[in-house]
Amino acid sequence: MKPQTCRQFTLAARPAGKVKESDLAIREVEIPEPEDGEILVHNEYFSLDPSMKGHMEDRSDYRAPLQIGDIMAGRALGTVIKSRHPDFYKGDQVFGFLGWSDYTITDGKRIPVHLYRPSVNPEAALGVMGGTGMTAFFGLTRVGEPQPGDVLVVSGAAGATGNVAGQIGRVLGCHVIGIAGSDEKCRMLVDELGFHASINYKTEDIGEALDKLCPNGIDIYFDNVGGDILNECLARLALHARVVLCGGISHYNLEQKPPGPDNYFNLVFRRAKMHGFLLSDFADNFDGARAQLQSWYEGGELKQKSTVIDGFTSLPQALVKLFDGYNVGKMMVRND
Repeated sequence: MKPQTCRQFTLAARPAGKVKESDLAIREVEIPEPEDGEILVHNEYFSLDPSMKGHMEDRSDYRAPLQIGDIMAGRALGTVIKSRHPDFYKGDQVFGFLGWSDYTITDGKRIPVHLYRPSVNPEAALGVMGGTGMTAFFGLTRVGEPQPGDVLVVSGAAGATGNVAGQIGRVLGCHVIGIAGSDEKCRMLVDELGFHASINYKTEDIGEALDKLCPNGIDIYFDNVGGDILNECLARLALHARVVLCGGISHYNLEQKPPGPDNYFNLVFRRAKMHGFLLSDFADNFDGARAQLQSWYEGGELKQKSTVIDGFTSLPQALVKLFDGYNVGKMMVRND
C-alpha cells in the first residue's frame, strides 16, 4: 500500500520587492512517525502575517531567517493525531509555529505549541486570542498607555492587528479613529467594531480628515503601515502623545527603503515618544494577556474578523493577497 504523503511549501527564492507565488515550491514527503516524547499534529488553519516576508528575505531581526529549501515558517492550528508525549493526548488542539505543512512533528519545545480550548472558534484562536491579538494588546496597553478619553488613531485598521487594537482602545475608553483602504472596510470599522470614525486613505485627504476628526491632536497613534500616513499623524500629535510602531506594510513590497518621515521632529515639540516593540518582549505575560482577551471576546466586547481561504495549495496566493490588502481582519487558510 502506498504510504500517505504530506504536502509542504518550501522557500524557493528570496522575494525581490513584492512576494510572488513562485517564491514558494510545493513538495510531498512521507508522513513521519512520532518518536518517544513527540507528537504528530495535523495542521488545519494557517495564519498569514506580514512578518513572513522578513523571514523569506533573510532580514528578520527577531527570528532565524529561512534558508532556501526550508519549510515556510508560520503559525498554524491543528489537532494531535498521534502522541508519544506525556503532556499531550490524541485529539488535543494546539497552535504554534508549525509551518506550512499538512503534518508537523514536535516535542513541544523544539517547535513550541500551546493547547487551546476546543470551545473557542479556531479563527479566534489564531486571531483575536492569537499572535495578532496579543500584539495589539501589548502594543496598545504597554506602549500606547491609553487613558479614558484619549484620541486613538489606528492605521491598517481593517487588518488583523489593527482591528483588535482599535477594539481594545474602545473597550478602554478611547475615542477611536481607523484608517483603511475602502469604503466597505471603513463602514465595517464603525458599524461592526464600534470605532467612532474612519478614514478611507485611498479617496480622502488624510491630513484634512485628521484635522476634522482630531481637532485637539492625536494622543495615541498605532502605526501598522508607516510611510505617508505615519508622517501625517506625526504632524498632528497632541502634547505627550505616544506613537506605537507595530508594522510598516506600506513599504514591504518596495525593493529599497523609503525616506524617513519629514515630521519626526514634532516628537520634540510635543514632548511625545515613538516606540517600537516586538511581541516577544512580553513573553512573561502571555498567559494573563490571553486570559484578558478571551474574557473580552467571550463577553462580546471584542469581535473576530477573518478572511479565510480554503485549500492548502492556495497558501502562496493567499500570502500575495495579504500584501495587496485583500483581507478584512485576520487572513488565514483552512486546510482541505
